[in-house]
Amino acid sequence: MELAPWREPLARALHRNRSLAYCRYFQLATIRSDGHPANRTVVYRGFMDQTNQLKMITDSRSQKVQQITKNQSAEACWYFPKTREQFRLFGQLTLITATSSDRILSSERQQVWQDLSDNARSQFFWPSPGQSRVDASEFTPPEVFPVEPPAEFCLLLLEPEHIDHLELRGEPQNRYLYWREANNNWLTQAVNP
Repeated sequence: MELAPWREPLARALHRNRSLAYCRYFQLATIRSDGHPANRTVVYRGFMDQTNQLKMITDSRSQKVQQITKNQSAEACWYFPKTREQFRLFGQLTLITATSSDRILSSERQQVWQDLSDNARSQFFWPSPGQSRVDASEFTPPEVFPVEPPAEFCLLLLEPEHIDHLELRGEPQNRYLYWREANNNWLTQAVNP
């Protein structure tokens, strides 16, 4: 698969902002069952090999998963303060759970689990998110983390279809739209900011 033309400016923004740890965070908006938007901050975990799919993780018990199973449409908004750039990525989400039958996606889920820090892994052994608060002792992680990810651990992929890239530096500012056609060709257009 050919990598999309927006990957290069995004890779450049990531590289130029790499000294800012929080630049790995972006906002992901989904649609709740009542039709209202839901927005949260997620951590960028890289791209799925040889694809344009951004990787994130989530807990199968989270509200986000319930929203995704009803409507896979989502939009990410990612701001890079050093270079003053914003990327808005609209696309479809794919949830990879413990019961996924796709060998490649299951293997990727396993690899992402292995790449996580112990602090990130420990959250998947906590009590269910969004439920009434329990005693702090319930948040004790296992002494040794299992090699296999727990059933609660999900890999989440965003397959972008439309990208809006705004460079806030310059007079005038620069803005580019990218969109994927039905034949997987990508088109690019410079537009007014």
